[in-house]
Amino acid sequence: MLFKQQTLEAIAKGKISLAFRRWQRPTVRSSGRLRTAIGELAILSVDQIREEAITNREAARAGYESKAELIKELQNRGPGVLYRIEFRLAGPDQRELLRTKKDLSDNDYRGILQRLKRYDASKAGAWTMRVLKIINERPEVRAADLARVLGCETRWLKLNVRKLKELGLTESLQVGYRLSPRGKAFLKRVSRKGEEN
Repeated sequence: MLFKQQTLEAIAKGKISLAFRRWQRPTVRSSGRLRTAIGELAILSVDQIREEAITNREAARAGYESKAELIKELQNRGPGVLYRIEFRLAGPDQRELLRTKKDLSDNDYRGILQRLKRYDASKAGAWTMRVLKIINERPEVRAADLARVLGCETRWLKLNVRKLKELGLTESLQVGYRLSPRGKAFLKRVSRKGEEN
């Protein structure tokens, strides 16, 4: 579920707490979380609803002047079942907090190693350390250029760097990537221990 920047700003100010979407099936679930540019949203409920059941108050909570304005926009979004999604801003993206932690406990270190070994057990083979090292050596380099150096497709690289980002090891920049403080601490410890995958 995507939000325009203007909507995200209103959510951050507490002015919007509802959304309406037409889906073949929901892309979020009740009690789940949604990461956005302003932090994580806690999804409180996801319910099917009929257009005629929407109230003007609900339309206002979704950022519209009226129910008619909301329905007009929904009709432009194509077919699908109409859902009402209630949410609240839950706090910062947990990955951002994770990235800043450069003091790795032994459990943190072992946990990261185990996850990377699972990633390396894929068809692509051992790729995690190669990608971490190339990002460390070439921060702020376009993904396409990094992919060329690594001998892989850009799409594959972007997809897999996201996995490293989930572990708090990398950060996406305007152009390219860099290792986070946590990523640098992990790579330094790997080098010290000689535990490359």
